[in-house]
Amino acid sequence: MLVPFWVYLVVGGIMISAYMAVKAGREERQQEMESIELEGSIYMERLEQERKKKVEKQKSLES
Repeated sequence: MLVPFWVYLVVGGIMISAYMAVKAGREERQQEMESIELEGSIYMERLEQERKKKVEKQKSLES
């Protein structure tokens, strides 16, 4: 049984589309994780600054 040429093109297009979708999904997740890590580091830095301010305030009150 002979399969028309256009069927191969359609199957190839589906495979390429699936590959590109998976690739785009991975890249998006990677960018999202980088963004989350950046936001987390900024948050942790702010917490550390607030702790330092509290310690300095307590030291100045004790003196």
